[in-house]
Amino acid sequence: MLKQALAQNGLVAILRGVRPDEVLAIGEVLYEAGFRVIEVPLNSPQPFDSIRSLRSQLPPDCLIGAGTVLEPAQVAQVQAAGGQVIVMPHSDPKVLRAAKAAGLYLAPGVATPTEAFAALAEGADVLKMFPAEQMGPAVVKAWLAVLPAGTVLLPVGGITPDNMRVFVEAGVKGFGLGSGLFKPGLSSTDVAHRAKAYVAAWHALA
Repeated sequence: MLKQALAQNGLVAILRGVRPDEVLAIGEVLYEAGFRVIEVPLNSPQPFDSIRSLRSQLPPDCLIGAGTVLEPAQVAQVQAAGGQVIVMPHSDPKVLRAAKAAGLYLAPGVATPTEAFAALAEGADVLKMFPAEQMGPAVVKAWLAVLPAGTVLLPVGGITPDNMRVFVEAGVKGFGLGSGLFKPGLSSTDVAHRAKAYVAAWHALA
């Protein structure tokens, strides 16, 4: 279902710093704009409350995940809150195995081909290329030449509506969007405007 959601719209919303009292309004405008994967990083205020709110209120075709998952024990907490996707900044095999054992979708962070192959061997569904600013489209193209056919790379870090094209032309099928889409202090109306700009840029390229 994760790859299906990304095929519909390859943009993942990363709501780092979002509060439980505002998350539903933001989630609703993201869904309306076309987002089908929303991530709440665990270093946000009361992240499990936000995950629980999004999962209970948004339609089933919108996957809700947790980001910055660093420990196997957090996987169980995410699952208990209704989270369906585990997103990591790294590729700790213990966390990967816990996520797969729990039946959750998995998007570990990778920064080298060695990490990418190792994460796929552990059952990663998609690979988060992080930080994208340090890699660029040339690295994407080189990786995709050697990774298994169908591997989904999601660059994360510094992605804007204006710089997606070079990555798409290199072969990526989606992006993780952080502060360019949401940062603490933005209203749901602010996020709606940004979301629509990203989605328009994505559909112009996809």
